[in-house]
Amino acid sequence: MTCSLKLNEVVADVLILGGGTAGCYAAITLARKNPNLRIVILEKANIKRSGCLAAGVNAINAYITDGYSVDEYVEYVRWDAAKIIRDDLVRSMALRFNRIAGDLEQMGLVFLKDANGNYVSRGRRNVKINGENIKPILAKETQKYENIKVYNHVNATDLILKDGRVVGAVGFAVEFPERYLIHARAVLIACGGASGLYRPNNPGFSRHKMWYSPFNVGSGYAMGIRAGAEMTSLEMRFVAQRCKDVIAPTGTIALGVGAKEINCLGECYSERYGLSTSGRAHGATNEALEGRGPCYLKTVGVTKEQEDDLLKAYLNMAPAQTLRWLESGRRPRLCNVEFEGSEPYVVGGHTGSGFWVDVDRRATVPRLYAAGDVVGGAPKKFVTGALAEGEIAAEAILADISDDPDELDLSPNPDAEKKFEEYQMALEPKAFFLYDLTQLEEAMQKVMDVYAGGISPAYRYNARQLDMASDQIRQLEEIINLAHVDDMNELLRFYELKDRLLLCRALIAHMNERHETRWPGFGVNTDFPKVDKKWEVFVNSVFTDNEFKMILRQLNPGEDTYEYSH
Repeated sequence: MTCSLKLNEVVADVLILGGGTAGCYAAITLARKNPNLRIVILEKANIKRSGCLAAGVNAINAYITDGYSVDEYVEYVRWDAAKIIRDDLVRSMALRFNRIAGDLEQMGLVFLKDANGNYVSRGRRNVKINGENIKPILAKETQKYENIKVYNHVNATDLILKDGRVVGAVGFAVEFPERYLIHARAVLIACGGASGLYRPNNPGFSRHKMWYSPFNVGSGYAMGIRAGAEMTSLEMRFVAQRCKDVIAPTGTIALGVGAKEINCLGECYSERYGLSTSGRAHGATNEALEGRGPCYLKTVGVTKEQEDDLLKAYLNMAPAQTLRWLESGRRPRLCNVEFEGSEPYVVGGHTGSGFWVDVDRRATVPRLYAAGDVVGGAPKKFVTGALAEGEIAAEAILADISDDPDELDLSPNPDAEKKFEEYQMALEPKAFFLYDLTQLEEAMQKVMDVYAGGISPAYRYNARQLDMASDQIRQLEEIINLAHVDDMNELLRFYELKDRLLLCRALIAHMNERHETRWPGFGVNTDFPKVDKKWEVFVNSVFTDNEFKMILRQLNPGEDTYEYSH
């Protein structure tokens, strides 16, 4: 018989789920503005090296450089996202980019500077940094404040509601047999987006070699979905163009040395598809389909100095790429760099997928807030945008809870008790045939790859395939409770898979709803292969009675706020 999980009960004014970029900065903002506030961060890993910045980054990709403006940034994001953006969200974070970058520098992040002491730009919206240690810097800053309490290696699974309002969350320790009930006056979801829904570029032993953090599984989305929060634009998936096999970023090469994209015939093909992020992804995929692949970044002929800069730049973010160049002898000035598309991801930092929020990052469920990669409607937020959203949400939380000084309700919560029973049942020994979690995960990824527009069909799908995908994902949801769960680490994997399966259903519902192909590089709906002006709308959803209710909402071009009601 499995031992019962020890209960840890925690009381906080503000609970932050996820100790990544947005979560850390939200906590720092709260602590700076109110040293008496009880702030708790729940992080399933360790905030020193968690989230998608765990391995570092070599540039701040959202910055208003000299001669550039916030208005131009908003217009750029609108163009790149084919109009499906929330102007108010993009503008509100862009107004903070540069100040927050300066704050990062004050914390100790190294920005490259020219002879005049100015940041070295990389294109119109980027500045160079030595960012291998950006996450430890943010984590260290949280340690300066006594009112920030970090619980590392604790995984949240569900929000707790009372009378339609969020009052906390439940979860369990990853390393010890312990369960957690956290009471809070406000909850901020600052978890990452979702990888691992689709079969990756490198299945099997090397499946971790993917563009996005393999540990970001969409749990923040799933918690919000189960709580009834409205979601937006999940169908705006993200397919990254990355150096083949290593899956390292290509922008460092394209922007760093001005490398052009060419096919196997040496032709620069970009103009045929457009220069948006989606257009470039579509170009590489289509060139391969038409027999002109593989595609490359043309680096042959770059100078020795440029090559050295590339080798150093990747050490700050994707050292495996530098090691591959050195070990193979195929250095970039001698051989063009082959690239390929990744599997699709759901990530609000690059596309518009995530929580439907107001300009202050309030979700549609009272006392629930969101920041970073889980927020929809604001593509191209990258690092500084995630930090900005953490700050914006923190300011809204301060305003909201200062207006409501009521004490926390610490009475027993039946929903929390129900979840604790579920944890215990998952850990109980089972005397009959069991499913292996890895097998179930691979089954899910195969379904999504084949029927929901993964790599193998070149990101193409139709309504019949999506219906098949939905049916098979539901079947996996029904049998997952028969999976073998031995310890707390496997319990973590069990709940991560449950969250992924729910998000797969949400994604399929959104893809089925949009009857057009607006972002061809991220997915082609073969039933509706063209852009349709009448679909210049947000496709939203709310999960109720185990089904997704779809909602269409209008755009707000040029507006500073988007009015909506709960």
